[in-house]
Amino acid sequence: MNDKPVFRGSYTALVTPFADGAVDHAALRALVDWQIESGTHGLVPVGTTGESPTLSHEEHRAVVETVIRQAAGRVPVIAGAGSNNTREAIELARHAQEAGADGVLVVTPYYNKPNQEGLYQHFAAVANAISIPIIVYNIPPRSVVDIGVATMARLAELENIAGVKDATGNVGRILQQRAACGPDFVQFSGDDILALASVAVGAIGVISVVSNIAPKLCADLQNAALAGDFKTALALQDRLTALQQAVFLEAGVTGAKYALSLLGRGNEEVRLPLVPSSEPTKKAIRDAMVVAGVLDA
Repeated sequence: MNDKPVFRGSYTALVTPFADGAVDHAALRALVDWQIESGTHGLVPVGTTGESPTLSHEEHRAVVETVIRQAAGRVPVIAGAGSNNTREAIELARHAQEAGADGVLVVTPYYNKPNQEGLYQHFAAVANAISIPIIVYNIPPRSVVDIGVATMARLAELENIAGVKDATGNVGRILQQRAACGPDFVQFSGDDILALASVAVGAIGVISVVSNIAPKLCADLQNAALAGDFKTALALQDRLTALQQAVFLEAGVTGAKYALSLLGRGNEEVRLPLVPSSEPTKKAIRDAMVVAGVLDA
């Protein structure tokens, strides 16, 4: 594949706006435009933050199509296509490719608890079904299983396994995977608060929840870090740390949607089993947004 897109920088794991129980495509289009205008380097719809577990297949496909159309080639779109059912993951990945996505994000199969060979075969099957790049999403705290470094190295040998969104919480894993998979293997931090540290050891960016709320700050941080200006990056990180913690006091998506409501860019509506953030969490988020400078005191 000679025309691989350049995946680098701050990618936003987009929330999916709802209005009276339905996907609000107008709000989604506005969110895409604001993100791009704020400097976000790429968009990731229908991941966990996009509430993919509670979207129907029809809604999932429609969100992907809306984001791709609205982005209109201005930034890459990596569409969520994960499932603990390999056939379902293939179906979602094929749709993303047909819709014009630049890549797909495929999470490790959750709940089933496959072994390392099962994990390899799952991702290999998806890779064999499409030709666009795949970013493997390794998030052991949520999916229970962890892709070992040796398995990741096997996956990296497949032509369109382009990289990993690493949410292991272990910055050292970035170094281990760099050694095993080579420096060209794309590594995104999957943890907002570890994004700067991850870039310092070889990651090329972050797939971020907090960038829903503070897209310019997150993009500026990545721009500085990737340019080797860690003094500037650390100053930006200091503004973001409280927000990165507050948003994840409960489910990240509920925190992000509450923050967007304060900015006049959305509402708090989520789907069960999620409910809006509690009042103590809301206060922490409001206070942290003030510290970050994205909300007036």
